[in-house]
Amino acid sequence: MRSRYSAFAVMDAAYLLKTWHSSTRPAHVDFDPKLRWTGLDIVGTTGGTAFHTDGTVEFIAHYTESGQPGSMRENSSFVREDGNWVYLSAR
Repeated sequence: MRSRYSAFAVMDAAYLLKTWHSSTRPAHVDFDPKLRWTGLDIVGTTGGTAFHTDGTVEFIAHYTESGQPGSMRENSSFVREDGNWVYLSAR
């Protein structure tokens, strides 16, 4: 989750697409140039260890948009695909 947040912060579309599950991966990632990611708080997790095939990460991502602060909260699902952890969907 932290690496995907960082990829959003630096607008690294290639990394985001690489770490997105093949069944839910979009054709491309669009970034809003007015949005600047400013922090990430992990609220909770389930699964996700070396012994699991799936897991979730609940987080709050902080940003500024056109100079105004904001945040978004999400509970993301991750699964293993070809041995790697990838983002599946928001829950």
